[in-house]
Amino acid sequence: MNIDILTPLNSMPYFTIEAVRQLFGDKDIAFGSIRTYLYRWMKAGKIIQLKKGTYMTLRFFETHRSDVDFTPMVSAILIPQSYVSMEYILQREGVLTDITYTVSAITLKQTRTFENQMGVFTYRNLKASLYTGYTISEYLGVPISRATKAKALFDMFYLRPLKITLPSIKNELAESLRLNLEDFSKRDQLEFAEFVVISKSRKMDLILRSLRRTVWHP
Repeated sequence: MNIDILTPLNSMPYFTIEAVRQLFGDKDIAFGSIRTYLYRWMKAGKIIQLKKGTYMTLRFFETHRSDVDFTPMVSAILIPQSYVSMEYILQREGVLTDITYTVSAITLKQTRTFENQMGVFTYRNLKASLYTGYTISEYLGVPISRATKAKALFDMFYLRPLKITLPSIKNELAESLRLNLEDFSKRDQLEFAEFVVISKSRKMDLILRSLRRTVWHP
């Protein structure tokens, strides 16, 4: 099955059908033939399909799967110009006490979900004015973006359906979400408040008021 042709791809975070065609060195090879090879390699467990037309070698996966930046990198490959946020960031920051295995991210594109051997990756849409509050770094040549702790909290509340009354929001914060919000610094709290102002959302304003009354005391 020409397994040796995969060797140059073992150091690459991902590859496409076109990359395989170039490795064959035959410009006349049909894409149908390449797809057959890819299918056989997947059946043999040599490569992993991230999404349609995008793959990763098993060797790369096994080498880097434990790296801190691996999952955000996969998320960025699935939808470039997205940033990991909400439950994923809050769990890593110790804010969310419940265990969640879905990787949550924000995008300007349509809401969608990918499922592959790395897990489930969900992408929620936000309007352009709220597409902010993240840092950018690079991992193995792939730009990855992460929400700050404050923005991850904002994104989760903003996109979560809640009854817009102060008592309902207070109960939701205290019981349903089980959040550890005491460690938010004054800077984190001010950043969260800035996003609330930008959003012009009554729900978010009520959430901020509730947080200030119950957790974020002056």
